Amino acid sequence: MHLGGELLTIGVLFVIAYVLGRLGKTIGLPAIPIYMIVGLIASPHTPWIGLNVESHTIELIATFGLILLLFNLGLEFDQEEFYGNAGKLLVSGGTYVVINMGVGFAFGFSLGWGTREALIIAGMTATSSSAIVTKLLIELRRLANDETPMILGVTVIEDVFIAIYLAIVSVVLSGDTNAWAVVGKLALAFGFLIVMFTLARFAGKWVSKIFATRDDELFTVLFFGLAVMFGGIGDLLGVTDAIGAFVIGLLCGATRYRDRIEQLALPMRDVFAAFFFVNFGLGLDLSTFGEVLWPVLGAIGMTVVLNAVAGQIVARMNGFNVQQGINTAVILVNRGEFALILATLSAAAGLESRITAFAGLYVLVMAILGPLLAVNSERIGRLVVRPARLARLRGRLGGRRAVAAAAAAESAEAEEASAAAVRRAERDRQFAEEFALVEAAGRDEQENGSPEATDEPVTSPVEIPTERPERPVRQRDPEY
Repeated sequence: MHLGGELLTIGVLFVIAYVLGRLGKTIGLPAIPIYMIVGLIASPHTPWIGLNVESHTIELIATFGLILLLFNLGLEFDQEEFYGNAGKLLVSGGTYVVINMGVGFAFGFSLGWGTREALIIAGMTATSSSAIVTKLLIELRRLANDETPMILGVTVIEDVFIAIYLAIVSVVLSGDTNAWAVVGKLALAFGFLIVMFTLARFAGKWVSKIFATRDDELFTVLFFGLAVMFGGIGDLLGVTDAIGAFVIGLLCGATRYRDRIEQLALPMRDVFAAFFFVNFGLGLDLSTFGEVLWPVLGAIGMTVVLNAVAGQIVARMNGFNVQQGINTAVILVNRGEFALILATLSAAAGLESRITAFAGLYVLVMAILGPLLAVNSERIGRLVVRPARLARLRGRLGGRRAVAAAAAAESAEAEEASAAAVRRAERDRQFAEEFALVEAAGRDEQENGSPEATDEPVTSPVEIPTERPERPVRQRDPEY
């Protein structure tokens, strides 16, 4: 078997991805659209390079990428946050999902492509990209912002929604018209989810015994094998390989070895996921973008408007101001991997062929537009908030009093923004000091053994709210 030409082709594609990725980093673009553009450039449907790469050459590797994407999504799912604050998270995240999902479903119907196609499009436009959201929060240094826990809470609910939604979609796309058969498949899908969620909640310490090895090579082989195996189980059960990978990631995340798995799994996810996005780009055809241009523009406008509305509603529900609602909206507006997963499922099920082009163009635009909006959220806030305040003042006052009040409002707003910046800087400094103390304590413990007990209370520069309920502490891997 001679694979030299195919290996050379794949290697060149990834070198191109690296070069474009470096350029994209300079303007704050995430990796997802970069990889899709690389696949689009090399697609046999385009006149630029037009590499004739057989789909089966990288299809299996792309499937590994899909499995590891969902495995890491389950691995990073914060069960303690979800179960410890479920009521508030369900209200906030549920409101966000319901608003986007409901209008997205109506929009999908309006395209006239069919009911199943409408369900796929609603899922594409309903949920954010957890990877892009988390990355933006880190890169923009907003982890210490007051609204960030709310944003992360919404993404937690979205993860649960994705698991349930994929289970439903897999049954709908099966094409079975027998009512009892559909009910049976849905019961099997939800039963599988319930069993795995229950195991993740209560059986973490027993599952931890499976991972009890200090050999990183065998450790990596084990969790990768489990991810692929449960992907196959999910596919055989009719709930898709993505759901199987998600639930085993959820179960692995409940073990004491979660941090070690995450450390080894993230580089693997990044490499294999690149195959998934490049492979998706290879299947795109530029000539079909014209057919979906207006639907995509409508979906983009709908997504931006709905996120602006949902962001303000969720922010108001949690006691935040207009600017914090804008920060929430522009972070959660990002769309990415889930839309492409749904497009892949729809193509496999033989649905409307335009859905692939729709998903590709939609994700390309949103993955570029989202980070740009997030970077400029403060400017957007000034453009939105200040005119509204000035209009209200002019309506109440007249003449010189209005001018004076407007100037006072601008001055007060500037002072408030400056004070907020100082508070954020102070929180960042406190977090940095806290992390430094923890790391120093860890090094001392490793060098000198267990620290001696002391009666003096340990103080922290970070204030911890006393009203939050205590959560059970997951035992960590002693070798990590």
